[in-house]
Amino acid sequence: MPHYHRSSFRTFILMMMALTLLVIGRLHATSNSRPPFNFTWPTKKASEVEGDLILGGLMMIHERQDDITCGPVMPQGGIQALETMLFTIDQINPILSSTVGFTIGAHILDDCDKDTYGLEQAVAFVKGSISNIDDTDYKCLDGTVPDVRNKVISGVVGASSSVTSIQVANLLRLFRIPQVSFFSSSPELSNKQRFEYFTRTIPSDHHQVMAIVQMIRFLKWTYISILYEESTYGIKAFEELEVLLAKNNICIAVKERLVKDSGVAGEAAYNGIVHKLNSKPKAKGVIIFGSDQEVSEVMRAVRRNNLTANFSWIGSDGWAGRLLVSEGNEPEVEGTLAFLPQAHPVRGFDNYFLSLTPLNNKRNPWFIEFWENHFQCRYPSSPPTPYNQNWQRTCTGREKLSPEGTEFERQLQYVSDAVMAFANAFKDMHQTVCKGQRGLCKEMVPIDGSELLKYLRRVEFTGLSGDRFQFDDYGDGPARYDLIHFKQVSTGRYRWLPVGEYHSGQLKLDENEELLFRGDQVMPPESICSRPCNGSQAKKYVEGEGCCWTCIECVLYQIRNPDDETQCSACPQGTLPNAERSQCLSIPEVYLRPDTGWAIGAMSFSTIGILLTFAVLGVFLQHNDTPVVRASGRELSYVLLSGILLCYMVSFLFVLRPTDIVCGVQQTAIGLCFSVVYAALFTKTNRIARIFRGGKKSAGRPGLISPKSQLVICGGLVTVQGLILLAWLWISPSVAKHVHPTREDNLLVCSSFTDASYMMGFAYPILLILLCTVYAVVTRKIPAAFNESKYIGFTMYTTCVIWLAFVPIYFSTASHLPLRITSMSVTISLSATVTLACLFSPKLYIIIFHPERNVRQALTMPTSKSSVHHKNSNQSSNNGHLLNGASKTTESVKGLMASSAVHQPSPTASMSSSTTPQQQMTFPEAHLQTEVVPGQQYDGDLTVKVMTNSGTISVSRIHLTDKIHHSAMNDRNHHQTPFRHVSL
Repeated sequence: MPHYHRSSFRTFILMMMALTLLVIGRLHATSNSRPPFNFTWPTKKASEVEGDLILGGLMMIHERQDDITCGPVMPQGGIQALETMLFTIDQINPILSSTVGFTIGAHILDDCDKDTYGLEQAVAFVKGSISNIDDTDYKCLDGTVPDVRNKVISGVVGASSSVTSIQVANLLRLFRIPQVSFFSSSPELSNKQRFEYFTRTIPSDHHQVMAIVQMIRFLKWTYISILYEESTYGIKAFEELEVLLAKNNICIAVKERLVKDSGVAGEAAYNGIVHKLNSKPKAKGVIIFGSDQEVSEVMRAVRRNNLTANFSWIGSDGWAGRLLVSEGNEPEVEGTLAFLPQAHPVRGFDNYFLSLTPLNNKRNPWFIEFWENHFQCRYPSSPPTPYNQNWQRTCTGREKLSPEGTEFERQLQYVSDAVMAFANAFKDMHQTVCKGQRGLCKEMVPIDGSELLKYLRRVEFTGLSGDRFQFDDYGDGPARYDLIHFKQVSTGRYRWLPVGEYHSGQLKLDENEELLFRGDQVMPPESICSRPCNGSQAKKYVEGEGCCWTCIECVLYQIRNPDDETQCSACPQGTLPNAERSQCLSIPEVYLRPDTGWAIGAMSFSTIGILLTFAVLGVFLQHNDTPVVRASGRELSYVLLSGILLCYMVSFLFVLRPTDIVCGVQQTAIGLCFSVVYAALFTKTNRIARIFRGGKKSAGRPGLISPKSQLVICGGLVTVQGLILLAWLWISPSVAKHVHPTREDNLLVCSSFTDASYMMGFAYPILLILLCTVYAVVTRKIPAAFNESKYIGFTMYTTCVIWLAFVPIYFSTASHLPLRITSMSVTISLSATVTLACLFSPKLYIIIFHPERNVRQALTMPTSKSSVHHKNSNQSSNNGHLLNGASKTTESVKGLMASSAVHQPSPTASMSSSTTPQQQMTFPEAHLQTEVVPGQQYDGDLTVKVMTNSGTISVSRIHLTDKIHHSAMNDRNHHQTPFRHVSL
């Protein structure tokens, strides 16, 4: 296929698409129109301005109407926007003409705020631009370029509404015509893959949505309703609102669409919407994202249903500040907060607009309609409209627009900036393409839309409002918003007033402007479903509601789960809820501190015991070689004092803060100190018992009764306890841990105190105590004058009573660990005290108070009676006998001498003479005494008594085998008595 045929075919396809859109628009308009009049409506008109480069304009001169295509003229968003475009062209053309040699013209159409009608009107923009696709394909047979009767549109300013801009943008992109909108703010239009030729001077609603959410947070609303129009503008904004509100924990009570362009929305539909809003009476805050016509119907429905005071509105730029909404609905709109893209007045426009009249403004074909609507009169010779038929008064043309009677559109700056953007793009393109040539060069006739778009996106200028302008990366205007507030400034007089701004993502309120919601009410109405629960309460959500709940009190020792506010969680052991029950706080550690009464008592008792022990030790060391100290068994006495000292010192371990090391030391020290004490006592009692048992059974001396042997035996017994403790420490070491006898306790103790495991350490010492007690019972009949058996026995009986009392106390105080620990400390100290008092006080009494008895001579004392009974009837009355005791008895006495704690190297005894009829056998530290009648002969048994410093111990009888003839000596001066030595 030849090249020109391919191009013609492509052009034919594009024209068919444009015609299809045109037919669809007409069919839609025809189906919805029910004209009650006999003239054409709407009348196709256009505002024309001559220029070298023509800008198309698509304005909503008329309001949208459901039963007919176009409604009444729109003063603010329509007529004022059109005049702003014309005023801006007037301001820049002189500059362009003088600098680059060309001017800008305009071809402005009316879309009546309807997307279908707007698309039909926009077809006029592409008729003259079809040749822009590839002008080389359209040539006459002679090679010349054909004349184009339709105007070539270089760019389009508009449309106003987002839904219309989307339709128009889809058409214009086919012909590569750049479009700059001034009021279309739908986030969908930021998608440059779909709308690559679309640009706008107003910011995207994405920023407006964020500003609205910040406003709701400022008002502390958590439960709101949303109304949004059934268009791209409303739907896209609602989708973003839904996401942002959820992120900020703000719930939507009611969400309803406002019908747009369907022709079915009547009073019943709006009444139904208002009733749905009122079905959630706690959601007083309502966001309305829509256009002024729909919102005005909502306000009328609120008034009809007498629900004026039930709602507080948050508005969008589609209806904020519009007279169409507020006029006649002031009580319903009162208190509204709304966001408008930040704009400043176009300098000079107010005076320009107020100076216009139907006589001097012929280029605006709709100005007479505006004049009639504004002054409520019929202009002479004006064409009929559906809205000027009933006006009887005739306009004179001399009426004047006044500042008081004219409400200016706040966002006219964006219209002016759109025209300025094209002007600067034309200028920049001209400088680059035409290289300084005045007027349009052939490279700009016609203008390449794709090239113009590049210059358009890069423009940066100061507009007629004085603000600096440039597009962002998405081709949108700067994100700056004014917060406006509709309030009563005086009785019956309402105004939209700026009270803050949203800039760079931050909402700032004007401190000089007061918010008034209803009359003099300065506090915003409450819009929450349920009040926040206390920290001690969990939420129980109402089914189907995300922000409605009932509060359930958490029970004792529970807080609301920080990860799930619908659940109550019990505080872990060792923690308790705080006063607000919002978190669990650790219970302070409790252990036996040194400053508590329990500890002070135990330590005081132990301190006294330690001082007494050191005192006893000092006395013994000072009198180390005296008979009493030696007679008490010095070596074992020192071992015993060491054990007693350890028992007292253990009490101080209990007042240390429990750690694993402290617990380990306690675990070993308690059993070890007892082992040292009772191992020494067991060695003593065992030695006495063995000596007397051996003396009765054999004449030999018992083994292992020397001091060194006794120390070895005692050390072996203590070693057994050491091995037990090491094994216990290895298998089950005591560690510091927290225990909780009650829910409000947090005790820090050693693990051994929490059960009966300490009995492992006490088992062996208890065994030694029992053995010592048994030996004390066995040796109870040995006269106390010979050894310590009586005191040891008393010590063991008392110790058994103490431990019998301790065991039930220990097991019954599991819930009172300080008492358990203190009782153990006191028991240990008391046991040591009993041992110290019973075994060492008699010796201290002699050493300190009767030092005269602590000498060897004092230990050799005669007894009153010590008879020798002769069992033979043939004994002689005049002969004495030399005592020669049996070997068995002699060895028993030797054993007793060794066991009586009178450790002497020479057991030899002798018979001494006396002037009395009493014969004595005297030992170095003990003596054997018999009664022998002079002149008698003895053959038989003698009763023998061994005398010590402590008294007399009976030791069986001595069988006499030798006879002694003792002659009476009359000579009293003769002191020699015949005798034989008897080895004992």
